[in-house]
Amino acid sequence: MGDMTNSAVDFYPKNQRGESNHAGEFGCSLDELRSLMELRGAEGVQKMQDTYGDVNGFCRRLKTSPTEGLAGNPADLENRKQIFGRNFIPPKKPKTFLQLVWEALQDVTLIILELAAIISLGLSFYQPPGERSEMCGSAAGGVEGEGEAEAGWIEGAAILLSVFCVVFVTAFNDWSKEKQFRGLQSRIEQEQKFSVVRGGQVIQIPVSEIVTGDIAQIKYGDLLPADGVLIQGNDLKIDESSLTGESDHVRKSADKDPMLLSGTHVMEGSGKMVVTAVGVNSQTGIIFTLLGAGGEEEEKKDKKGKQKGGKSKRQKGDEENQNKAKKQDGAAAMEMQPLKSAEGGDGDDKEKKKAGSSKKEKSVLQGKLTKLAVQIGKAGLVMSAITVIILVLYFAIDTFVIQKLQWLPECTPVYIQFFVKFFIIGVTVLVVAVPEGLPLAVTISLAYSVKKMMKDNNLVRHLDACETMGNATAICSDKTGTLTTNRMTVVQAYVGEVHHKEVPDPDAIPSKTLDMLVNAISLNSAYTSKILPPEKDIGLPRQVGNKTECGLLGLVLDLKRDYQTVRDQTPEEKLYKVYTFNSERKSMSTVIKMQDGSFRMYSKGASEIVLKKCSNILNTAGEPRGFRPRDRDEMVKKVIEPMACNGLRTICIAFRDFPGSPEPDWDNENIILIDLTCIAVVGIEDPVRPEVPDAIKKCQQAGITVRMVTGDNINTARAIAIKCGIISPGEDFICLEGKDFNRRIRNEKGEIEQERIDKIWPKLRVLARSSPTDKHTLVKGIIDSLHGERRQVVAVTGDGTNDGPALKKADVGFAMGIAGTDVAKEASDIILTDDNFSSIVKAVMWGRNVYDSISKFLQFQLTVNIVAVIVAFTGACITQDSPLKAVQMLWVNLIMDTFASLALATEPPTESLLMRKPYGRNKPLISRTMMKNILGHGIYQLTVIFTLLFAGETIFNIDSGRNAPLHAPPSEHYTIIFNTFVLMQLFNEINARKIHGEKNVFDGIFRNPIFCSIVFGTFAIQIISSIPTNRLKFLKEAGHGTQKDDIPEEELNEDAEEIDHAERELRRGQILWFRGLNRIQTQIRVVKAFRSSLYEGLEKPESKSSIHNFMTHPEFRIDDSQPHIPLIDDTDIEEDAALKQNSSPPSSPNKNNNAIDSGINLTTDTSKSATSSSPGSPLHSLETSL
Repeated sequence: MGDMTNSAVDFYPKNQRGESNHAGEFGCSLDELRSLMELRGAEGVQKMQDTYGDVNGFCRRLKTSPTEGLAGNPADLENRKQIFGRNFIPPKKPKTFLQLVWEALQDVTLIILELAAIISLGLSFYQPPGERSEMCGSAAGGVEGEGEAEAGWIEGAAILLSVFCVVFVTAFNDWSKEKQFRGLQSRIEQEQKFSVVRGGQVIQIPVSEIVTGDIAQIKYGDLLPADGVLIQGNDLKIDESSLTGESDHVRKSADKDPMLLSGTHVMEGSGKMVVTAVGVNSQTGIIFTLLGAGGEEEEKKDKKGKQKGGKSKRQKGDEENQNKAKKQDGAAAMEMQPLKSAEGGDGDDKEKKKAGSSKKEKSVLQGKLTKLAVQIGKAGLVMSAITVIILVLYFAIDTFVIQKLQWLPECTPVYIQFFVKFFIIGVTVLVVAVPEGLPLAVTISLAYSVKKMMKDNNLVRHLDACETMGNATAICSDKTGTLTTNRMTVVQAYVGEVHHKEVPDPDAIPSKTLDMLVNAISLNSAYTSKILPPEKDIGLPRQVGNKTECGLLGLVLDLKRDYQTVRDQTPEEKLYKVYTFNSERKSMSTVIKMQDGSFRMYSKGASEIVLKKCSNILNTAGEPRGFRPRDRDEMVKKVIEPMACNGLRTICIAFRDFPGSPEPDWDNENIILIDLTCIAVVGIEDPVRPEVPDAIKKCQQAGITVRMVTGDNINTARAIAIKCGIISPGEDFICLEGKDFNRRIRNEKGEIEQERIDKIWPKLRVLARSSPTDKHTLVKGIIDSLHGERRQVVAVTGDGTNDGPALKKADVGFAMGIAGTDVAKEASDIILTDDNFSSIVKAVMWGRNVYDSISKFLQFQLTVNIVAVIVAFTGACITQDSPLKAVQMLWVNLIMDTFASLALATEPPTESLLMRKPYGRNKPLISRTMMKNILGHGIYQLTVIFTLLFAGETIFNIDSGRNAPLHAPPSEHYTIIFNTFVLMQLFNEINARKIHGEKNVFDGIFRNPIFCSIVFGTFAIQIISSIPTNRLKFLKEAGHGTQKDDIPEEELNEDAEEIDHAERELRRGQILWFRGLNRIQTQIRVVKAFRSSLYEGLEKPESKSSIHNFMTHPEFRIDDSQPHIPLIDDTDIEEDAALKQNSSPPSSPNKNNNAIDSGINLTTDTSKSATSSSPGSPLHSLETSL
């Protein structure tokens, strides 16, 4: 690593580089410190001795004191930040909104839609040459009315608009999700505090405020926030796997290997270090920068690299090779910023995380949804392909076989337009089949839940954990702090051979014993454990640090002594040797050197373990007397078991004296930790949290088994389990100790066998005196078990560093936000910010609610999809046109998908969610009840729509919209169908609120204001969208030469009699207006033109289209010196819903035929090829009137 010392220096502006010019100010530059931190073990010690003499010399160079720390004046701190950098690794830049939009546009369905829209738009502006268009057969009939030509673009534009909406919503959703997670991360990072010594005081400061030269206190469970050199350590072991890939813990000591690296975990012991490198200059920071996390820095680095003739490229290569091992663990980059949410920030981080640790299998819901989406997509594709093929075949056979037409070159554009129309219909079917609202619904539902869960003290780090929790079948919970309040108080004591049922009076204890007890408790505990005065006048004193130690320190205060004075006489650096607490020892011991040169060791730990090592006990006079195994058994029966059966935690306090010479071999624990003298046994109460029994009862009702896994004595554990309601007398259950559990699950060779675990776990309720490996074994055993009809989904709570493996293995890992170590939080999926078991029950509720929300949305969405696909498919095959146009379908998709997902995904959870069993992994996403609902609604909706489609014109006495020509404007008939369809979906949205067969769908509807506003909002928009265009003046005026307002009023009045009948019959906008001086002449010409065209029509049976199409063909235009003006103002027909009054003549099959002037109603029967001019016919009346 030596040759890469420059690269990270370059990331800093000039003033931040620790060049030699700063050596005057501080005795070492940034480069020196970085190269120092790249050394390990003996090399590091050697370098320290050669360059700085010793640690004290090193501290002097950094202008800091190993005992007092930095003075803490702001100018000095700022100066250090300028020279050595800040303890902050710049996160990767978030994706901009435009990048997210671009990503959303990559969706295949949307690309197909965009293409369809662009082709449709292009063709709408393309005017086919019309001279010989009658040669193109029926196609000609359906090409362009001039008024309609102007409306042709609407479809393409509308598709593009809806694509834009979908993209915008998706991008906005991603953007807000990312923002939310960044907020969450920064919140977690701000909460991350670390203990440093400043001005002789130990204070907690945010990790980002740590500067080079700070003296940091490190202890078991910490995640080191910066690089440093160990000044003094007690039994310190570090897990450096995140940087080196080595899984063994590395023992650190000031004289053998003092180098401590950021991002590594303290697995045992405690100590103090002087901070040498922070932020991008620390070892983790360097790797982070190589992985490109410091976005802008990397760009700068690249530029500088070019200037340096590519040197940094080589460095980077070397570094990559050296880091292969480091990257294996994957988490390398993630570890530094304490709690990166896996979902947070960006995809790259996710990829890194995924690559690193094979994250759990897909969550239950994700697996089921992926499968479903693929199936639906395939079905949709098949349907749309069939639709297109049928339409094309029908058209080809009709045109080229039945009508026996040739494919003429000039007809190609016309035919292409038809094929585009068919393609658009096919795409419509596909679009409707694909439930693109699903991902949106899932995201909205999860994001909404995560936000709300924050209020319920659940900080969700991995989105899918939220939903997995709803399927949990088992919870393995810690006892201390989760089920209990984690506020330890000593309530009983056995001192001087007397069992005190409450805290004794100081006078009742022999003074020698009392002094010994006070010293043993004060010195043999982490100096970070303290009892501080309450924050409010009336509250309880605050316990800081290890809660068990705080309970013991509380005993010292109750005995009217002060632990702080004892600590001041023997400061931490004077402690000769410390054996810190770990899960194997189950005890902690501290050795101090007495004034006469001898040594005394104080020990405390689990009573049955420490008592086994005791050979003496202090008697009533405070003198040691022999303590035989027989005495021990009696004490266990008479003192320890009664305490444990009351749910007390029993701790034994002991000591041992050693001669000064020869000095004992401190590293050989087997000869040190024996032959102790017992001072006292105390019973510590940790009361059960008041809300826990109720929460556990709810879990059991919800079909979740709660198991307690604890390091405590089995009697204590059983007593607490009964208080909590985990076990109730008379039930068939087992309580085991760790060693019994291990004996039962292993075969003769000592290997764990799944069948043996399967015999135990279903009845196991309490696992006491368990080690972290036992916890991991149990969790793994339950998850891998095939016992029972479905695989178990296991949630685990943990707070200690050693709980990491179990938290990672579990389907959902809960870490304690207050008592939890950084390692536990790093391994977890959800952090309980209040360390409370009842928050887990809330997480179950929210998880089930997410699952239900998505099921509700699915029930709703699939009904829409099935109905729409069948309607579009049959409609297209029977009438060559989908009753629901592409634009309408997209509108349905937009409102239905986007808004319904929002409405149904934001339903708040109710207690009733906890009244049923978990779904399990194998149960299908669509339950029988849902299937019944979907099919029932589908059949009902299809019946209504097909009735309207094939009998609507007779029911409502309107024109039929079937078999309309290519660009025919929307008919009243189809508008009714569209409205009915949308309103049925709207009411089905209310039905979809219940998926478990409940009768009352309105139950609790007003508890969700979002739902109500969306339903009413959609309803209102639907009404507005169905208003005909001619009611919306501004739309009507677009692109028209003459409006009726241009015509003087007198002319209107003049003509009143002529058009009186038409006024009644039609709308004003659909009347033909003629310009020119001689109006009568013009009318006569029109009649002539009509006549000739009609007789031509008799000779050409294939022209079956409506009259207004005749008029738009050039042969039938009035050849006049006036400019050509469309005879019909067609915009009004485009949106002609609900406008037509009952007509006196026979109702014409096509609405588009009713647009003739002068009160004359012309009909052409589209089903027959000829129209007669009998005396009663409208044509006859036209002649006579003229």
